[in-house]
Amino acid sequence: MSEEKKPSLLEGFKAFLMRGNVVDLAVAVVIGAAFTNIVNSVVKGVINPLVGALGTKDLDHYQSCLKAPCAVDPKTGDVTGIPILWGSVLSAILTFLITAAVVYFLMVLPMAKYLAKAEQRRKAKEGVQETMEITELEVLKEIRDALVAQRGSGHREE
Repeated sequence: MSEEKKPSLLEGFKAFLMRGNVVDLAVAVVIGAAFTNIVNSVVKGVINPLVGALGTKDLDHYQSCLKAPCAVDPKTGDVTGIPILWGSVLSAILTFLITAAVVYFLMVLPMAKYLAKAEQRRKAKEGVQETMEITELEVLKEIRDALVAQRGSGHREE
C-alpha cells in the first residue's frame, strides 16, 4: 500500500496565506478602515454641525428621555433616567449613506461602465470575426461554383 503524504497543518495555513485573494482582502480591509476614518471626519466635522444648526446642539447630543429625569451627575458622571441617543443613531445612518454613495459613485458605477464597454468591444470583435468567417465561406462557395461552371462549359475531365 502506498501512503499519500497529507500536508501538515502549518503547510496548509501557509498555502492559505499565499493565495492572492487573501492578500487582496487584507488590502481592502486596510483601505476600507482608512476610508471610514475620512467619512467619519466629514460627518462629525461638517454634516453633524450643519444638521445641528437647524436645532441648538451637535447631532450626537440629540436625545430623548424614556424615563425622566435624564441627567448626568457632574460629580460622579452617573446618568439618571433612561436616555435614548437617537442623534448618534442618525449620525451613524448618515455616515453609512455617505460611505455607500461614495463607494457607488466613485467605484461601482465607473467599474460597471468600464466592464460594459469591454463587453461591447469583445462582442464587436466576435462580430467582425463571424463576418469574416461568413465572407470567407461565401468566397469559397463562389470559387466552387465557378469551377463547376468551367467544367460544365467545355472543360471535360479526362
